[in-house]
Amino acid sequence: MWEYTDKVKDLFLHPKNAGEVENPDAVGEVGSIVCGDALKLTLKIDKETNRITDAKFKTFGCASAIASSTAMTELIKGKTLDEALNITNQDIADFLGGLPREKMHCSVMGYEALEAAVANYRGEKPCEVDEGEIVCLCFGVTDQKIRRVIRENNLHTVEDITNYTKAGGGCGGCISDIEDILKEVWSEKVTEEAVKPKRKLTNIQKIALIQETIEREIRPLLQADNGDIELIDVDGNRVIISLRGTCTGCLMADVTVKNIEKKLKELVNEEIIVEVE
Repeated sequence: MWEYTDKVKDLFLHPKNAGEVENPDAVGEVGSIVCGDALKLTLKIDKETNRITDAKFKTFGCASAIASSTAMTELIKGKTLDEALNITNQDIADFLGGLPREKMHCSVMGYEALEAAVANYRGEKPCEVDEGEIVCLCFGVTDQKIRRVIRENNLHTVEDITNYTKAGGGCGGCISDIEDILKEVWSEKVTEEAVKPKRKLTNIQKIALIQETIEREIRPLLQADNGDIELIDVDGNRVIISLRGTCTGCLMADVTVKNIEKKLKELVNEEIIVEVE
């Protein structure tokens, strides 16, 4: 059973902005009742200022979908269209005091409905997440949507993708395709980082980049095998770590440390030396 915050429970039982705006200036519809979640967003917009004066929703879905829709409408009312588009699905989750990882797709759906409504108002094509090739037949999720959600939410596992998009949560026949997309996206990311010109880092910048690299490139791989890593200290080019979980006492621990060092040399500084506490 998922643990919902009190705010999620309250906004599920007492949703705000439910219904439809009369004579709306913009309409955004995403999801599908067949797939279990659907959201229709209607907006009233001041045409002189491009400011959202009213927002209402109709949602077919679970408690978190209804609460996320309320959160989204509350966050965008009073904002200009450009300001509203700066709101992320994580902002929606934060407004609710957090969502279970398995329900993050509800916050993504809210953001996509906003994008669709703004595109409708501006006479533009729908968001790219509806384009591309269908990867998950069970939930109609495209490769473009998966790539986008990976980048925007720093996702690294198939389970993450399922939590944020539902893809892979049905028959499971698309899991290998999702794994391929994950590899492609992060391979592209590493290539982009590699071609960036090297610059001299301050100590604070170096520590921040080491922490980011551990979180993005190293920890997910270790956690996949029930291991983990803790950054203990950074002293010049000496990075002191501690291995956790199944990595502790593992016969391959030395190899793991060398691989960690290699990754930090590649993405942070070629002179880095990794030591285990």
